[in-house]
Amino acid sequence: MKRIDEIMEHEVFKRELCSINEAEKNHMFCNHDMEHLMDVARIAWILNLEDSIGLDREMVYAAALLHDIGKGRQYKEGIAHEIAGGEIAKGILQDCGFSEEEIFRICRAILSHRDPSVKEDKNLRGVIYRADKASRACFMCKMSKECNWPEEKKNSHVIY
Repeated sequence: MKRIDEIMEHEVFKRELCSINEAEKNHMFCNHDMEHLMDVARIAWILNLEDSIGLDREMVYAAALLHDIGKGRQYKEGIAHEIAGGEIAKGILQDCGFSEEEIFRICRAILSHRDPSVKEDKNLRGVIYRADKASRACFMCKMSKECNWPEEKKNSHVIY
């Protein structure tokens, strides 16, 4: 997946990911590191296959890798990370050869990855939303009792 390799080597992607890692270095709860991004990508791809949605693999991986890229700006500037992420992603995607239609769809998925109204959608937005939520193993997290997420938001079991 040539364009995915280009995203991962993109200077802005690497800089923003370093910013997130730095902001979360003493963070005891869920991080937004490369492990999380790859978990979301792999789960999203599995959901796409299981539900026979027919999404392009590069589109799924691009949206997953970029869905939290605005977290560093959220920590530093207080901008909602999905909004900052959509802005950051657009430039990265353009540089990596994605078409305007692909960029639109990926940025829409980034902007809606926290919006429960897309939960059941059989498209990129729904897949990224579900994969992001399924990626967290709250039921076995050593910090679960200290976590400030409401109980109804935590994954109390493996999500299939």
